[in-house]
Amino acid sequence: MQNLRKYTLTTLFSFLVFGVAAQNPKLADSLKNVYRNQGEVTKDLELLSDIAAAEANPDSIFKYSNLLIKIARSEDSTLMLHNGYLQKGNAYRLKGVYDKALKEYFISLRYAIIAESPLHIAKCNIEIGNVYSLNGNSSNAEIYYGRGIKILRESEDSITLAGALFNAGDEYLRSGKIDSAKIYTKESEAIFRRKGYNIGRAYSLGNLGTINAKMGNHFQAEENLNAAITLLRNINAYDAVSEFLISLANVYSENGEDARAKIYAERALEAAHTYGFKNSIAEANLKLSELYEKTKDTSRSFRYYKDYITYRDSFRNIRSIREMADLRTDFEVSQKQAEVDLLSQQKRYQKNIVIAIVIACFLLLLLAFGLYRRNRFIRRTKLIIEREKNRSEHLLLNILPAETAQELKETGKVKAKKFNAVSVLFTDFVGFTHYAENLPPEDLVATVDLYFSKFDKIVEKYGLEKIKTVGDAYMCAGGVPFPLEDHATKIINAAIEMLDYVESAKMVTQDKGASFDIRIGINSGPLIAGVVGSKKFVYDIWGDTVNMASRMESCSETGKINISQSTYLLVKEKFQFEDRGVLEVKNKGMMQMYFVSDKSAEDSAKVDNSNVDFSAK
Repeated sequence: MQNLRKYTLTTLFSFLVFGVAAQNPKLADSLKNVYRNQGEVTKDLELLSDIAAAEANPDSIFKYSNLLIKIARSEDSTLMLHNGYLQKGNAYRLKGVYDKALKEYFISLRYAIIAESPLHIAKCNIEIGNVYSLNGNSSNAEIYYGRGIKILRESEDSITLAGALFNAGDEYLRSGKIDSAKIYTKESEAIFRRKGYNIGRAYSLGNLGTINAKMGNHFQAEENLNAAITLLRNINAYDAVSEFLISLANVYSENGEDARAKIYAERALEAAHTYGFKNSIAEANLKLSELYEKTKDTSRSFRYYKDYITYRDSFRNIRSIREMADLRTDFEVSQKQAEVDLLSQQKRYQKNIVIAIVIACFLLLLLAFGLYRRNRFIRRTKLIIEREKNRSEHLLLNILPAETAQELKETGKVKAKKFNAVSVLFTDFVGFTHYAENLPPEDLVATVDLYFSKFDKIVEKYGLEKIKTVGDAYMCAGGVPFPLEDHATKIINAAIEMLDYVESAKMVTQDKGASFDIRIGINSGPLIAGVVGSKKFVYDIWGDTVNMASRMESCSETGKINISQSTYLLVKEKFQFEDRGVLEVKNKGMMQMYFVSDKSAEDSAKVDNSNVDFSAK
């Protein structure tokens, strides 16, 4: 019932649902005269909205809807922005550009939601459903019709609800969901009947006739159709009478009831002749030609087909209709006769052709299935390889610095490098052996992991490099694998944050039986860095600078940061220190040492532990 459907979607219920005079060129011209008399700089949003709604020319709709949007945006009028985008969507729908129509409708829906206007929200949902329906997307059409209807059921606008129900039922009819189509269409007919809206009731009854015909309820279909025709005649909507009859003829023809289909096609032809609708006459003749062709009544089929050609060309307003119709009819009839002659010849080869097509299709499906399985296997294999490659690279970067890892991947080995300016930090937990002997292994490991995980974050924060952990000792450096200009300052700031964290963590770890104190030692100077091993790679550093940093930690005190003379000379202007004097260092002799005593230097970013989770992992 395509012609009726097109009418209902774009003309009949646009007035019902939207409350404006839809596509009325005379009204549009009148409104445009008012607009021009006011001066085209007017900001009358209602007038612009009415012009855009009444226009039938899509280009003119674009002009006035864009102007409406521009002024509504400057006036911050949400509801008028909704109207502007809605009319732009209507223009794109009239042009058949459905993707752009949907885009504009969705923008309009957004503004309707902002305006908190249920009727306008319902309007947008119904229009979106109409576009999906016209585009053949039944599932989406049903979703948006359902949303619009749900909102309308809560309103008092029953005529608008009936129009939306009709559109939804028409969509279900088109998609073959006959039971749902009948439910929605019956409800719309009941509302129209109750409100005395005869045009809506007539179209609902016409669709019910088609639905009952598809369901095999012939008596009910005939009753619905006669009621619809009576109503249409009363309101002078004669063109729809023939359309309904032709629609029923199509339904019965599809169901294989050709005799019944002929009755309705002949009634459609009679009605079309009575009221002089040439397009309906042409369609009725075409349907009768098809029906008689199916029953091998060639002479009648040709006669109706000739009349179809005549009225089709007459409807299209071609010059010299009769002369050209005779010539065209003779030509097209002769072609149809040739097709009939060829049909018998084609039947001789039909069986072999069908067998060949089936075999070819089977082989193609077999080939396609094989290719699909092969491509699927290749894709899955590639995904597995890529996933494992990424995992390997991630693990490698957790072990080695990025530059070192890249060098190892490219050459298979890493050259040791000398760095002239590096600061090395060692930490050690005081009394760790005592806790290791008395705590369960799981609690001990969880507590150490808590501290070292925080140390990792601090090291990363200051751009330092974690070297390794050995038991309860933590080692990091600044200035490797890349030179770092203020390595000594950053490593002392990191040490201060580590001390602060350990102090803050005591309150939580005491409950777990492990409350650590810490010693820290720092030294600065040259060293060698590189990768150790050929199986399990380890990035490490060597040199007297490293050994001296370890001695600084050994010579430190609980809760103190002990630094060497070389580190002190690099940062003496940035922090305050406690001079420890010259102390004995194992295998090194007497050496000058300092405690970092000022923890509030401007270069120090003291950690805020108020939001830190100290719970063990």
